[in-house]
Amino acid sequence: VHVYGRDVVSAIEAVQAQAPPLDITPRGSVLPDGLRLPTGSIRLAEPGQVSALPGYAAGDWWVQDAAAALAVPLLAVAPGGAVLDLCAAPGGKTMQLAARGANVTALDISAPRMARVAENLARTGLSAHLVVADALHWQPEASFDAILLDAPCSATGTIRRHPELPFLNDGSELAQLTALQAQLLDRALGWLKPGGRLVFCTCSLLPEEGEAQLATVLVRHAGLTVLPPDLPGIEPGWITAQGGLRLRPDYWADKGGMDGFFMVCLQKG
Repeated sequence: VHVYGRDVVSAIEAVQAQAPPLDITPRGSVLPDGLRLPTGSIRLAEPGQVSALPGYAAGDWWVQDAAAALAVPLLAVAPGGAVLDLCAAPGGKTMQLAARGANVTALDISAPRMARVAENLARTGLSAHLVVADALHWQPEASFDAILLDAPCSATGTIRRHPELPFLNDGSELAQLTALQAQLLDRALGWLKPGGRLVFCTCSLLPEEGEAQLATVLVRHAGLTVLPPDLPGIEPGWITAQGGLRLRPDYWADKGGMDGFFMVCLQKG
């Protein structure tokens, strides 16, 4: 409560108490009817069976929360660029990167979850090089132009989708998670070409997993530059003093809210 204040926490809780809407990321021309959000995602109020909706089988879109869908535009990859998607499953960001023409390597520690990425790529006709490995031990053969690190976190920004989370986690795992996030950040930065970009994001509302990670990585790595977000539909109040993007469930409350996220784009000197 002390971070956001009681009023904001109440507003977040009000949104998280509602059933979440279904957002999709459009790619093709056959799309279900829905509300076009300012950032380009489409929101479906009562979708029913997802696989039966127009354009699903043809791969014209995929399910992805509007907040999560902002990480790839923030990375702003160039077609043909070598991009690593770290902690890639279930694959929404991998598909976004591939749809932008990037040469994508998608890595995840979970083979069953990576099988879902393969299924999603097959449905959409997109391609990526899939790697099942632990990012703390894996070594790439060459460095990357861009890296997307959607790091393991407390998932406090997605409680409306996972209402069991507050009962599973008591906060004792936070120190371990933040240490892992810092380790992954350090390794990923080592795989990045000079001048390359890295987007770090967590689906967390906790500053320890967002704003504080940004502050400390800038201390550990000289020569990093924060590239402030410049995306359609982003409101100025969402951008932090350091140039990160803080997304909260109570944003767009009148439209059904969004998942809570922190994301930042870093450029290597």
